[in-house]
Amino acid sequence: MHQLHEVATVTSKGQITLPKPIRQALGIGVGGRVAFDLRGSEIVVTRADEAQHQDPAIAAFLDLLEQDLKGGQHLGTLPDDLAQAMLNNLQHPIDLDAEILGDLAL
Repeated sequence: MHQLHEVATVTSKGQITLPKPIRQALGIGVGGRVAFDLRGSEIVVTRADEAQHQDPAIAAFLDLLEQDLKGGQHLGTLPDDLAQAMLNNLQHPIDLDAEILGDLAL
């Protein structure tokens, strides 16, 4: 594999611009995502493929929730229309970066 060495400057906001040769080598365009992995004293930057860079805790929770919904064990306590809507949406892809519409309180 061809080796590249590029330098980027950190701004006062902690931001950097990935040098063009690095973006080209990784195949990252406008809106592309990158992942940063700290390995000892080095940072490895990779193209963030959604399936490759998931939070393992969230992935495990979603898998558990999906299995529970498929089994139908707890759906009896939900209103029928809500339970059916949840089952219908099992096969729909989820965009975690989509804008949240409406009010949100944490």
